Amino acid sequence: MGTSAVDAFLLTIGDDVSFVHQEERFVFVKAGDDLSLQCSYEPDVGTRFYWYKQILGQKLRLISSFYKYNSDYTFYGEFNNNPRFKLDTENHKNHLNISDLHISDSGTYYCASSFAYNFDIGEGTTVSVEGSDVNVQALVHQSESESVHPGDSVTLNCTVHTGTCDGERSVYWFKKSEDPQPGIIYTHGGTNDQCERKPDTQTHTCVYNLPILDVNHTHAGTYYCAVASCGHITIGNGTKVDFEKESLVLVYFLSGALGFTTILIVLLSFSVYKMKSKNNIQFSVLYRKLKAQKINKSIKKHSNQINK
Repeated sequence: MGTSAVDAFLLTIGDDVSFVHQEERFVFVKAGDDLSLQCSYEPDVGTRFYWYKQILGQKLRLISSFYKYNSDYTFYGEFNNNPRFKLDTENHKNHLNISDLHISDSGTYYCASSFAYNFDIGEGTTVSVEGSDVNVQALVHQSESESVHPGDSVTLNCTVHTGTCDGERSVYWFKKSEDPQPGIIYTHGGTNDQCERKPDTQTHTCVYNLPILDVNHTHAGTYYCAVASCGHITIGNGTKVDFEKESLVLVYFLSGALGFTTILIVLLSFSVYKMKSKNNIQFSVLYRKLKAQKINKSIKKHSNQINK
């Protein structure tokens, strides 16, 4: 298992609830497009706000900071004096706007805030910029979906076709689901032992697997395979892990059968109750008739004795 720079960074912050909110976890855009990375915060939380960028396998880089009481902001390093990067800090926002996207803008962007000794960081938004540049260093292919039953095991495949770059490659797996999950769930760090070189070319084809054992409903979601190579990140279209529809049909059928059985039991119980009540009434009427006959006989017998 691999640990990214962000994971190590987060461990030093703590597990408190985040007060900065990033709505989108994954964004796929085209080179040349414009992008607004949105981040909002509570009015009474934090005094300084930041944006960080991380390329897979590299350290965090500070993009910008601003002080909310005077709205002054600063860009750092390669982002300073770059007209493509701007901040929108009005109305409790810390939105990072990037125009004319380049493939090198791919990466994970983190919004953060600080106050005194407290530092809070968002979940991050991973941006994948796609373009027609022939120098793109890798192509990533994934199957569209995998259907499973609870308790099954499944292996997700990721085929990476690399270009002529001789630098080290790292492959990462992300999971996107309704439940909040860590971004990176598994890494293949810089190993080439699963790769084959095509004859008479410098192109490699690498296959990476992510086994999932004893599948349950917490494993449902879309799994993305990403490769970081020569300063670029390329993310696959994702493989959706979902449960067979037959399983849902069976659940609905059993639920319906249970409901029908419950209704039937209630009706039978009511019928038995009515039959029992009717029998009790009939017995009571019969008892009263027999008792009246007995009394009449006694009276008649007593009258006969008096007449004699």
